[in-house]
Amino acid sequence: MRTVIICLAALSLARAADIRVAIEPQSARKPAPDFVLLDAAGKSVPLSSFKGKALLLDLWATKCGGCIKEIPSFIEIHRAYRNKGLAVVGISMDILYEDLKGPAEAWSLVNPFVEASKVDYPILMGDDGITKHYSVNALPVTYLIDRRGRIAATYVGIVDRTNIEANINALLAER
Repeated sequence: MRTVIICLAALSLARAADIRVAIEPQSARKPAPDFVLLDAAGKSVPLSSFKGKALLLDLWATKCGGCIKEIPSFIEIHRAYRNKGLAVVGISMDILYEDLKGPAEAWSLVNPFVEASKVDYPILMGDDGITKHYSVNALPVTYLIDRRGRIAATYVGIVDRTNIEANINALLAER
């Protein structure tokens, strides 16, 4: 049932205008919920490993049309900003929204997609904690997190590339 809801949300978002959001003032930002997720090699990766960098955190799934549409932009953003203090991380939500039997089955969907799409930033596997703590009801969802680990912007739907880059530049300019 959840798969149908997510797919319908993604289809309706794909037809809508790309999402533009204003960056939160520093005083209004809340800490990003902590997590420790596994990468494809089974290594634990905590959110804290990105502290000190601005972070674009993309929650996506292989069968989400809007997610697939924006990933090429995130690859380009990663390449343009990785040496300027930005980390880009994808969190696959396939394990939760595709009725899979476990991480191995989820990675069997995710790894070929990542390879075919030439995704060169880290991909982690989402879990129930991510869904709960990041309030994931539809995909794609993208968070911009500042160098201090606080959520600066939340995009629910396909991001507007110009808007997210302006927000990234604003975060990178903060000290």
